[in-house]
Amino acid sequence: MNPYRQLVSDYARCFRDGKKFAMGGFGSVAGTAPTPGAPKALIFSPHPDDECIIGALPLRLRRQSGWDIVNVAVTQGSNTARQDERWQELQNACQYIGFRVIQTAPKGLEKVAAKTRNTDPSRWQSMVAVIANILQQEAPRAIFFPHEHDWNSSHIGVHFLVIDALKQLGNGFATDLVETEYWGQMTAPNLMVESNETDVTDMVTGISFHIGEVRRNPFHLLLPAWMQDNVRRGSELVGGQGKSAPDYTFATLYRHRRWNGQQIVEIHDNGRMLGATESPDALFV
Repeated sequence: MNPYRQLVSDYARCFRDGKKFAMGGFGSVAGTAPTPGAPKALIFSPHPDDECIIGALPLRLRRQSGWDIVNVAVTQGSNTARQDERWQELQNACQYIGFRVIQTAPKGLEKVAAKTRNTDPSRWQSMVAVIANILQQEAPRAIFFPHEHDWNSSHIGVHFLVIDALKQLGNGFATDLVETEYWGQMTAPNLMVESNETDVTDMVTGISFHIGEVRRNPFHLLLPAWMQDNVRRGSELVGGQGKSAPDYTFATLYRHRRWNGQQIVEIHDNGRMLGATESPDALFV
């Protein structure tokens, strides 16, 4: 018998079975709260659910290093009828996984897109001010936000919103930048972060709290496969062309650089891989 037939059959069966599983409603896995004064990271999420999708490194910082992880809900989606519901789903997901949440506006910011930046500078500047104020108040050690080619208009909009806010803050503000990907792949990530099975389970479960979204598209069930494909891509995009893949099952790709108060500067001379047992603090020295 061809063993790969069974392998593919098992993948398909798991996906079918997963569609029958409960969505949300699981007990929290947050653990103890971070200690006062713990290092802080902000996740600037274009939509509720992005915090769990790209949350591999934030989750490891929370669990392994005791960081305070704060999700900034930049928008609550474009469907006005669902915005309150999505806010509640987000709160439930973050309570489950152990992230705090900040709301940018009662319904989230609207029209966060490059088009608004180009055609409505007054509206755009008011949103930049919101993000700059959050950065100044929270003083994060690191921030997570989408890269500039992440396809979805809100994802790209959030990228430029954060960059413009950093520029507005000027020389007195510095932080590590960790750019993320989901809808559009980065051509030059420089960091691959391994996740263990427990963390991936909790990321998938966290996404399931976004019930309205995963009913429409069960992307929570596809997250493990996406993270497996990241190992394929990262082995060469991060490790170097022709390099052997590390013995990872699941990983997430990022671009890690630093904002020095004036501009973005490189941190890693070469690509960096962070195994599941390594301390993520080692990235932020």
